[in-house]
Amino acid sequence: MTAGTLIEGALRRERALVVGCLLFVISLSWAYLLMGAGMMEEMGDMLMPMSSGPWTPGHALLVLAMWAVMMAAMMLPSAAPMLLLHATLARRQGERGEPAAASGAVAAGYLTTWVAFSLAATTLQYALEQAALLSPMMQTSSRVLAGVVLIAAGLYQWTPLKQACLRHCRSPLDFVMTQWRPGTRGAFAMGLRHGTVCVGCCWMLMLLLFVGGVMNLAWIAGIALFVMVEKLSPAGHWIGRGAGLLLIIWGVATMFVAA
Repeated sequence: MTAGTLIEGALRRERALVVGCLLFVISLSWAYLLMGAGMMEEMGDMLMPMSSGPWTPGHALLVLAMWAVMMAAMMLPSAAPMLLLHATLARRQGERGEPAAASGAVAAGYLTTWVAFSLAATTLQYALEQAALLSPMMQTSSRVLAGVVLIAAGLYQWTPLKQACLRHCRSPLDFVMTQWRPGTRGAFAMGLRHGTVCVGCCWMLMLLLFVGGVMNLAWIAGIALFVMVEKLSPAGHWIGRGAGLLLIIWGVATMFVAA
């Protein structure tokens, strides 16, 4: 058996391990959301979102966990190409330790940035509830606010910052080659860097959850699917801009046309 054959076999095992871990975490995250993410209560024979109540430390942690798990469920699928590429290059470059473990450090750094975003989203949810702008379905009760968020999200799709972040997200090979850091600590730093760019690309899209409902699973899945298409489709840049125009039109209609 040649050295090349051994390396290719190792690469296949690394990719299979990374894919398996990703599928496990993503499946577990979606299962948690499907079960209500701790934010549902029984009303007769049905599960309904918990009404706004006092923001105790326990409730705040529950909301933070909901957002963090939601971000993992929505964003890890679109990060999979970068994680697989990292595992492949780590093996080819003879990284010490298990390349799959280094890729796990990249994923941990990536998710850390989304946990930071989740903390900001939790704070925003608290502010909206205190201002009586959020319904028990965790959806904005103000047409004006909904319209403003839709228009802002649509405009952001056309900004240079959005386009720059999207280019990085759509080019995992370029990112890995230019941002490579050796070792587990370096891999974690790479994940932080990639996650920061990804948050810069998608943060306004995540705020649309307040328009469609934070626990509206169809809305969550729809945004997650759009993020994947925008990042992975060859026409992703144009799809993103087209979606921006639709969001602006939708926001104007929400504010000035809808009854």
